[in-house]
Amino acid sequence: MYARILTSLTLGFHIIFAVLGVGIPVLISIAEWLGIRKKDPRYTQMAKRWSKGFTVTVAVGVVTGTCIGLQLSLLWPSFMKTAGEAIALPLFLETFAFFFEAIFLGVYLYTWNRFKNPYLHWAFSIPVIIGSTASAFFIMTVNAFMNAPQGFSLENGSIVAIEPLQAMFNAATPSKAGHMIFSSYATSAFVLAALAAYKLLRGNATAYYKKALQLTLSLALIFSLGTALWGDIAGKYLAKHQPEKLAAAEWHFETKGEAELIFGGVLDEETHEIKYALRLPYALSVLATNTLDGEVKGLNEVPEDLRPPLFIHYLFDGMVAIGGYMIIVPVWYFVRKKWLKKEASPWELMFIIGGAPLAMLAIELGWIFTEIGRQPWILVGYMKTTHAVTSATNVGEMLALFSLLYLFLAVVSTSILLRIYKQPVVMDKVYPSVTGGESR
Repeated sequence: MYARILTSLTLGFHIIFAVLGVGIPVLISIAEWLGIRKKDPRYTQMAKRWSKGFTVTVAVGVVTGTCIGLQLSLLWPSFMKTAGEAIALPLFLETFAFFFEAIFLGVYLYTWNRFKNPYLHWAFSIPVIIGSTASAFFIMTVNAFMNAPQGFSLENGSIVAIEPLQAMFNAATPSKAGHMIFSSYATSAFVLAALAAYKLLRGNATAYYKKALQLTLSLALIFSLGTALWGDIAGKYLAKHQPEKLAAAEWHFETKGEAELIFGGVLDEETHEIKYALRLPYALSVLATNTLDGEVKGLNEVPEDLRPPLFIHYLFDGMVAIGGYMIIVPVWYFVRKKWLKKEASPWELMFIIGGAPLAMLAIELGWIFTEIGRQPWILVGYMKTTHAVTSATNVGEMLALFSLLYLFLAVVSTSILLRIYKQPVVMDKVYPSVTGGESR
């Protein structure tokens, strides 16, 4: 249990910075491109300010990502001994992707206004995006492998005949990688939108913050729709390959067609009676099969010792509810702005601000749902979590020490980000794409 708590704590803390590290480069690049294209220094200033905060998230993400690598070997040695060779390739490629990102991030940060053609500087943001997104993709292939292991044979308890590419590109990879990447983009956009909305709420209604809010909410809407689309793909993957996880998430016990989707409610685990729930007819069949009468496997067909915990239903509901919120809030903002010709009211700004912590909460809920929903397996069909854990007796001490480390990193990184955020917005006196003058 200590090993699971420590791993959960590390993943839960790391994912905050990992999500921002994946999504913010996209917003930086778009903002700078708009600044050059529109000859508007406000967008370029957005890119500059966001890139300062981005470097902090990268630094903390490196530390916590290293902790994850150490804990995989120290806390789950049997898993790494058995499956380590099969997942060595994506772990190596993830490190390579990070180095690729870090090199071009350094070039990007230190070459502002050093080119006569500003598009040359903007071009350095593209490798940063590629590196950060590729890093997320490779890590998600490892998680996907744990859910849908393939690309090897098992002989006498050992993995042999390994095909690394088959192990990477397993059945779970498209749904898990795509959903994670889009949700990272959407969450990052909401975080930056919340910062702009907070300034506007405090009365700092400058053109800079108005444009920042419009840009970030536009991207938040696009990426939230993409996340919802990939969520549908993920649902169909579960229905086909991990039906027990989908059944547990929806409290679906009897195999049948025309299955309804259960939202909320209270479950009596002995009688399987569900009270106070919102029931959506046919919705589960549509999610699983794209048809109204599609058959969905029930949890009663799964042995009790192989069923995921039923509380993951609430994790799934939380994700869905927050995902809807992340679509509705931007839509309402643009309806008022475009058709009603009204700026966001204080209440609407508060809803936008609330979207940032909710979006991050959805990420956390999704990650917990993925990991807990796979239980009792660490490698589905091959190794249970209880068989993979370390036999060391000092995991409790490690938990205490790592908790102190994460507390320190949280305080320091938050302090630095607040100082960056409080700095006044100052437009460059020299802006090549506007003046056409020589670069500095």
